[in-house]
Amino acid sequence: MDLAIDKKENYTLVKINAEKLDTHIAPTLKSELVLISGNGEKNIIMDLSNCRYCDSSGLSAILVANRLCKNSDGKFVLSGLQDTVERLINISQLDSVINITSSVEQAEKQI
Repeated sequence: MDLAIDKKENYTLVKINAEKLDTHIAPTLKSELVLISGNGEKNIIMDLSNCRYCDSSGLSAILVANRLCKNSDGKFVLSGLQDTVERLINISQLDSVINITSSVEQAEKQI
């Protein structure tokens, strides 16, 4: 499975287990995020520590998660970015919109 979803006490952890967050995974990720939000979850931590590549569809899925959390007055935190993915997020200026931490533990503290 490319995704692991773990519901915690006050947030849901979405871990991307694939090396690439691209058109093969993004649609599944988006539908899972909508389900999580639909179940009343407000806070999502997305762990990308295994992810070495992200394309525009992956960025789109990240933005969907961010918007769903914002709309429900929750928090979205991205954690464990690899250099290439972090560079893409910085270039697209999403780092000014999205909370980013280096680890899931740091992300938990923000929620």
